[in-house]
Amino acid sequence: MSESIRTRSWRWLFNFFPAYRGTGARVTYIAADWHEVRVEVPLSWRTRNYVGTIFGGSLYGAVDPIYMVMLIRLLGHDYVAWDKAASIRFRRPGRSTLSATFRVSEEELNAIRSALEEVDSIDRVYSVELVDREGVVHARVEKTIYVARNRGTARNRHGPIGPRRQRVGGAVREIARTSADLGRQIAHFCAMRLRYRARVPEMAGFDSRRLHQTPRRLRRGIVTSSRGARMRTGVPTCFCEASAVVLTFIT
Repeated sequence: MSESIRTRSWRWLFNFFPAYRGTGARVTYIAADWHEVRVEVPLSWRTRNYVGTIFGGSLYGAVDPIYMVMLIRLLGHDYVAWDKAASIRFRRPGRSTLSATFRVSEEELNAIRSALEEVDSIDRVYSVELVDREGVVHARVEKTIYVARNRGTARNRHGPIGPRRQRVGGAVREIARTSADLGRQIAHFCAMRLRYRARVPEMAGFDSRRLHQTPRRLRRGIVTSSRGARMRTGVPTCFCEASAVVLTFIT
């Protein structure tokens, strides 16, 4: 299966991400369905160790995040995956470019989902080999991945507690329901202040009955009448203009 535009973007993101770029490795292929990923570790000045072979840290760093990211993308938001343990066994020195291929089958995903129906979390062990162009194994890495159900989405199905985006959406809807009352209160307060100090009832257009006016007309009325307020009572123009901005934002 070839790459898609989305997985190609992910490949570029991997290769430019500072933590992964520091290993000297590069991701060369991500399948469109995320069931297969390939990486390469070249022998270069960035990966060369003291004796002239590929640095062991670069070999491990090249394969470290791949299985975890694959499971996160394949299982979706209803599950969480974390690296739990790892081990690496060096077979022979790497004196040329080494590559590794990661695969996660659909049967493995179904097994994970079935197991998590009975228990809260499980550990899955995966292994990958770093080989040269002739297929000779130079290192073997075993990864233990912790997988569990996402408790946040699980609670959301049985109660009001849910993901952050749903809580934010509820807050926005609550603000929308109360914005009309808040706008009338601010308009009433500003109108009382200006009427008391300047004794001009029509000043600044803060009457709550006129909140249906367009923001442009409302601002024009405020700025025009604020000149009289400044001359008679010393109420600055910025006070009226700032109030207009608040009312325009709320209404």
